[in-house]
Amino acid sequence: MSDEGIEGTVPGGTEDKTQPSLAIVRQYVKDISFENPNAPASLDPDKGQPQVELAVNIQARAGGNDLYEVELRIEAKGNHGEEAAFVVELVYGGLFMLKDFPADTLEMVCMIECPRLLFPFARRVIADATRDGGYSPLMLDPIDFNRLYQDHKSQLAAQQMPAGHA
Repeated sequence: MSDEGIEGTVPGGTEDKTQPSLAIVRQYVKDISFENPNAPASLDPDKGQPQVELAVNIQARAGGNDLYEVELRIEAKGNHGEEAAFVVELVYGGLFMLKDFPADTLEMVCMIECPRLLFPFARRVIADATRDGGYSPLMLDPIDFNRLYQDHKSQLAAQQMPAGHA
């Protein structure tokens, strides 16, 4: 029996195809605000759980040396009818090293994959803030960042379309 071909070479060539890599260099709370404007009245157990409105925004900036800062901005407003119960605003950031990605995929990685990695940590910060504010922890449902990205791209395309071409 021969030992040929067991050195780990790929049949058909030895060219080095570099694979894209993503690494989280740092993640951090960049800004947080919690308001409880009508406490203690808004904490009355007879009022039940507040209705929550959620807004999510993502921003990304290129730095140098393959570094990208991605910010996941989450705002949650809890209301009892017309009365504000709480407002929590969080900017959770991450510094990512993105190496060897094709230029046409960098935006998607920054706007979909990076926030997906940050979300569980931002979710915990919001849950802790609402719990510390006297409410049940606000456990955000998972967010489909791909859908958000596609919806945003569709909106941009619709805005750029000339009038009368709908």
